[in-house]
Amino acid sequence: MRIALISDIHGNALALEAVLADIVKTGADEIICLGDVATLGPDPCAVMAVIRARCLRCIMGNHDEFLLVPDMILGYNQMQAIVDAVDWCRDVLTSDDLDFIRTFEREMEIPLGNDASLLLFHGSPRSHMEMILATTPVDELDAMLAGKQAAVMAGGHTHVQMLRQHKGQLVVNAGSVGMPFRQDVTAGPPQILAHAEYATVEVHNGATHVQLHRVPLDRKALHDAAAASANPMRGMLTVQYA
Repeated sequence: MRIALISDIHGNALALEAVLADIVKTGADEIICLGDVATLGPDPCAVMAVIRARCLRCIMGNHDEFLLVPDMILGYNQMQAIVDAVDWCRDVLTSDDLDFIRTFEREMEIPLGNDASLLLFHGSPRSHMEMILATTPVDELDAMLAGKQAAVMAGGHTHVQMLRQHKGQLVVNAGSVGMPFRQDVTAGPPQILAHAEYATVEVHNGATHVQLHRVPLDRKALHDAAAASANPMRGMLTVQYA
């Protein structure tokens, strides 16, 4: 069994296409999305069309829920450009797109064999807005994991890839397809890197393997896609890709 985990696409169709092409080359039995599909980036409709066609199972991210519950974002981020970008995304998506987002699950457990399992979420098992980092203290991580047990526990949300061993469990952050950060936002304003990220979990002959992947992208193409969009965040994105 080989499962590809993609997360935090954030409306970046160029990055999603590159990641899916890489997954096709390396192979996967299933692609599962860990949330934050459409908001903030230049091409939410194109991204939604691809995810609806390629991912049978998706996790609910905080930005996905912001599209369904508009006032929720104000308790998380009040930066006007981000609020406006989420509102714009909601306006351009179809009712079918929003209905598809309503099917997203908050948590998912997949058997890996030999009594092992893969537990999937967005931020943490406790909340899709919590950040699990490589530097999260052990006692805080215990609280975030909320008593859950699995051989591999995987999420996204921070936009920073991670593979961490915690009390015998592997805690994974698949990174971000559409907006990978140089460092987590607690360390300062985000700097978006010009590559796309994902992770794979593979079980072979009873052994479990986790791998983090990075796919290079064309910075100018990213800049041009952002500049051509009506997304209220296009100015911020073009600066990042300059």
